[in-house]
Amino acid sequence: QVQLVESGGGLVQAGGSLRLSCAASGRTLNRGHMGWFRQAPGKEREFVALISWSGASTNYLDSVKGRFTISRDNAKNTVYLQMNSLKPEDTAVYYCAATMAWCRTCRQADFGSWGQGTQVTVSS
Repeated sequence: QVQLVESGGGLVQAGGSLRLSCAASGRTLNRGHMGWFRQAPGKEREFVALISWSGASTNYLDSVKGRFTISRDNAKNTVYLQMNSLKPEDTAVYYCAATMAWCRTCRQADFGSWGQGTQVTVSS
């Protein structure tokens, strides 16, 4: 089993930056691919970013390309989401998730482990 705990959310003004962290535990973590999803109030949960277990491959939602960067430090069992040039439409609860299979078009069902989420609020 993989346990995931997100942190780093908060309130930031439009144009600002925020760095989310996802601490992972479990013996399979270093072989798992890690992703970030987000869910805004009244909206469906949507895929944001994915990184392979080695860190060599990534996927991003088109609307966050060039603004968000996913990375991982396997020695620290931690995955990060650096968010720059934040917009009010980025406001959501952000979740990290783990999958053993790579996905090019990622959906919730592709991921077997989920964190509880961290709130990101971007003011205008």
